Amino acid sequence: MSALKRLRRRQKEEEVKVDAQKMSDLEQLCGGDEETYEALLNTMFLDPRKVSLSIGEALENAKKLEKAKNPFRARIWYEVAGGLAIYEGDPQKVADYFAAAERVSGMHYTILKNPKKAVAVAKEFYQKHLTTQS
Repeated sequence: MSALKRLRRRQKEEEVKVDAQKMSDLEQLCGGDEETYEALLNTMFLDPRKVSLSIGEALENAKKLEKAKNPFRARIWYEVAGGLAIYEGDPQKVADYFAAAERVSGMHYTILKNPKKAVAVAKEFYQKHLTTQS
């Protein structure tokens, strides 16, 4: 009977190891905080260094499109500006840009609930994954 218990315990330990390996780095950094994970999953860039424009340019595009009554495209540019603000580590800009995207589109952005925590987790992610190599 004790051999059977050891076998079952070993199987459970192996399942836990497999589950931990299946978790993405972002999930691990969020530490079970589903809200922060979902917020970042839908808003952050994996490698923002490859975005060829600045926050200012994205914001300028968003404002032009908003004035031109094109909320769909304006939302996209506000999201780009917000994603770049996440990379820069500025929670105030993140909140401002995603609030503007929410205003023009009517969509809800989870990142607005706690942008400081989301930016802190994103910073850890970027420090781990973005090295000097491209």
